[in-house]
Amino acid sequence: MDNGEPPVISKRTEEITPFIAMDVLEKAHSMEREGVHIIHLEIGEPDFDTPTCIKDAAIRALTDGHTHYTHSLGLIELREAICRHYHGQYGVTVEPDQIVVTSGTSPAMFMLFAALLNPGDKVIISDPHYACYPNFVRFAGGEPVTIPVSEEDGFQYRPEHIQQKIDDRTSAIFINSPSNPTGNILGHERMQAIAELPPYIISDEIYHGLVYEGEEHSILEYTDKAFVLNGFSKVYAMTGWRLGYLIAPKLFIRAIQKVQQNFFISANAMVQWAGIAALEEAGEDVARMRAIYDERRRFMIKRLKELGFGITVEPTGAFYVLANAKKFSEDSYKLAFDILENAHVGVTPGIDFGTNAEGYLRFSYANTIDNIAEGLDRIEKYLAQLKS
Repeated sequence: MDNGEPPVISKRTEEITPFIAMDVLEKAHSMEREGVHIIHLEIGEPDFDTPTCIKDAAIRALTDGHTHYTHSLGLIELREAICRHYHGQYGVTVEPDQIVVTSGTSPAMFMLFAALLNPGDKVIISDPHYACYPNFVRFAGGEPVTIPVSEEDGFQYRPEHIQQKIDDRTSAIFINSPSNPTGNILGHERMQAIAELPPYIISDEIYHGLVYEGEEHSILEYTDKAFVLNGFSKVYAMTGWRLGYLIAPKLFIRAIQKVQQNFFISANAMVQWAGIAALEEAGEDVARMRAIYDERRRFMIKRLKELGFGITVEPTGAFYVLANAKKFSEDSYKLAFDILENAHVGVTPGIDFGTNAEGYLRFSYANTIDNIAEGLDRIEKYLAQLKS
């Protein structure tokens, strides 16, 4: 009933911070509708089309009538394929009843924290971090505890700093390697040391498969006391398909399954069949995309350094460069939107990823090398005007 009073919006949604990368993208789209040509370096979405073998598998699934609910944990065939993938890639044994297939990794994260956290429980997160992590924790009633990591240290955790933050309310330590927004990889020794700490480890492995130097490791190589978030969006260019999964200790599976049954029922049936094809047939496509990403990465790092941005430790994974822009501005939000308005290039302000990333800009090389070159040329002209 409308009694003239302002509507009451729940505190939990009022307190959600905006995802600034999406604010930049949506402003860019608004400018494009007015006829402005924007170069998009702000968004972490592959510019490649989904490989043909995956699309063909989805079409077959539709033709064969796979248009109904699946088991709430996901197709057994897909869960078995995920087990084979983790064994082949990392030498670890995962059982199908440890896996929950989800409509992207965001629902997986929602269900994980719903099952893991009681009000006031703490989750340790690096700063910088993926922008949405703290909101997932808070929405489930938890408290994010951030640990600053430095550019000079490759934005990697130091296990001794984590140890100092652990108390009797610490439920988990969140790691993300390769990382968004930094593109850096957590080293073997540090992963080993983190795995030996008492809390559960939550490992976001969505950028696995997009590593250009060195080697990524799954947390499951070091401990069974861990949750793994992964999916198909990034490495297989399947963002719009919305397919992810969660690997969890068996103790938690029934609780997570009940959340799935109540709030999501199951992931899309035909997309799950496409996921099997991705794991089993798309290896050559992934290798081709990875090689192109690496070419773009090298070009972007070199060009950003020429423009005066600081990159102390070069990123070797994902498709991001978090570049130090403090010589141009300490206000990354203002700088990013000024670049959009005046250079017509979308970039993401570092403040989106935590207070320790203020003064940085995140550049995505999930775009063609020609577009990257033009975008950075535009920024060069903008910076020259800024200096003058």
